[in-house]
Amino acid sequence: MKQAILKTVGMTALAFTFTTAAADPLKIGISAEPYPPFTFKGSDGSWTGFEVELGQALCEKMQAECEITPTGWSGIFAALDSGKIDMIMNSLSITEQRKEVIDFTDPYYFTPSAYVAAKSDSFDIPEGLDGKLLGVQGGTTNATYARRELRDTGVEIKIYDQQEQANRDLFAGRVDAILADKVAMTELVERDEASEYEIRATAPRHAAFGEGVGIGLRQSDDDLRQRLNQAISEALEDGTCTDLSQEYFGTDICGS
Repeated sequence: MKQAILKTVGMTALAFTFTTAAADPLKIGISAEPYPPFTFKGSDGSWTGFEVELGQALCEKMQAECEITPTGWSGIFAALDSGKIDMIMNSLSITEQRKEVIDFTDPYYFTPSAYVAAKSDSFDIPEGLDGKLLGVQGGTTNATYARRELRDTGVEIKIYDQQEQANRDLFAGRVDAILADKVAMTELVERDEASEYEIRATAPRHAAFGEGVGIGLRQSDDDLRQRLNQAISEALEDGTCTDLSQEYFGTDICGS
């Protein structure tokens, strides 16, 4: 359930073109750092994934022209504010803190967060984290939750710019566990290099994780929010979201 904050990396050539008025394409901001299976580059170099395809479907329902605009995760809020992108569609959890600076659409999915550790480690989670090193991606709800709720366990929290950095450090033994979106972690432990790792626990539903995942918008973009909400409602009702979820995750994560 990803996360946010400064510097534009650029744009991909991938564009979704539909019948629309002669207006600039809506720029869908995703993190330039892949987050499979939500957003990642396919074998041809173009961006794909659950949220990329769902974004395409929402634009089709709005009869809008859209293009994917990869942006460094640390600068994605600034890119939205400056107009370099028009929306953030990157597993962005709806939280009270974020609603102070941006607006959100209705949620289109919710999944809990999960801890991954080596199968050979016997410590309990979270009770046995005392003295352990936990990796989380910065600017995410997972980082917020870890800071709020896990400090008293005695765990040391290591913050990463990218989730893949945390994943690699787990495999290299440089952290004892990681905390991230459960769907992404389910994909992670299925990789060949993760055969000795497993999901060890699921984090409880907590205010730090927000109300589900929505599309982040500028607070002034009321019309776009209403159009997206209608498209999201249609995608949830007609099975578009569920079909993509089953394709990428093997389960239905759609809704809140």
